Amino acid sequence: MPVRSARSARSTASLPSDSESQGGHSADATPDGRWLLLGSGGRLAAYARNPEGLLRWTEDRPGGPAWSGPDFFPVPGLTHLSIAQGADGYVHFIGRRSVPKPDGVPAVDLVHAIQYQSGRPLTAWRSLGNPHKDREKAARLGVPAGAVDDAGTLYVLVRNAGRGLMLRREGESGKWEAWRDLKGSMFQDTPAVMAAASGRIEVLIPGEEGAGRWVQPEPRAVPERAENIPVAIAPGSAVALETAPDRATYYWTDPASGSLVAHRPGDWVIPLGGSPSGPVAAMRAVLDDYDCTVLAHCDAEGNVMLAACGTENESAGLWWSPTGERGTGTPGLALDARGKVVIAALALDGTIRVARQNDEPGLAMGPSVRI
Repeated sequence: MPVRSARSARSTASLPSDSESQGGHSADATPDGRWLLLGSGGRLAAYARNPEGLLRWTEDRPGGPAWSGPDFFPVPGLTHLSIAQGADGYVHFIGRRSVPKPDGVPAVDLVHAIQYQSGRPLTAWRSLGNPHKDREKAARLGVPAGAVDDAGTLYVLVRNAGRGLMLRREGESGKWEAWRDLKGSMFQDTPAVMAAASGRIEVLIPGEEGAGRWVQPEPRAVPERAENIPVAIAPGSAVALETAPDRATYYWTDPASGSLVAHRPGDWVIPLGGSPSGPVAAMRAVLDDYDCTVLAHCDAEGNVMLAACGTENESAGLWWSPTGERGTGTPGLALDARGKVVIAALALDGTIRVARQNDEPGLAMGPSVRI
């Protein structure tokens, strides 16, 4: 699948935005999960974080090109932030918060907020607690990940101090259920979670003795342990994408080669090349009337790289193409209100740059702009 970027036409101008609205706060990291999202009103929003909280940029109208923001939402002590979106368009924010204490052991908990509409305020941040009552164990809580099923139920998964996997989710009444210990040991950060269109949740987490995997036998059931996958995964690099009904393709960095691979449970591991410095971004898009998977990552030098292939046809080969941008963390990928591919990157200066697919064949991207 041809991938081209308009590097020679790259725009150095920025779209109108009230950068002062961030109140002196600058972005220094991309959230876990997809952070460029299409809201229920058809407008894209981009999110980033810093230790003080969350930053958000929002399209002024569906399809762009103008953006507003960044808006700043304070969450003091935020060490990690994961984002999950449901079919209803609601965006869920799951943060890991660490508050210093005089005795040297911080108070660590998870916090949660929701955005119901594009550009609108978030709900209040509410604590989800910590599965550990002992503060020293609680401080060793891992990095959370989340997914939303077809009924709008949020699942929060996190590695505990004993390096097993914990689950907390909303109940049918809207109240949060108690923490569930899904067992396991010797796992590493961070879980990769897929919410299938059927409503089924599937989880993969890197481990020292292969990757642990949990699947729901049916929607709304408690995820059940499946057989470990005998692979090595660089901690924090795994992502999941539904590539066929109820079937996940996992992408991760192989720690031995430093390159990206793809895997569907029961099949071979497929090498994809590249040298990602963090997790890859993955989504499906229709390109030239073909169902394709679009992938993006920042390489070790900070170059933002883009590729596309037929969905579940990675073995036919894909070619990484530089976008001309330099960034940090994981790029953002989304389809806008017109079905165009949009790629976003957190630039090294803390700003967000966005490029949009043009009307040429294949995956041809227009020049990027700072929002």
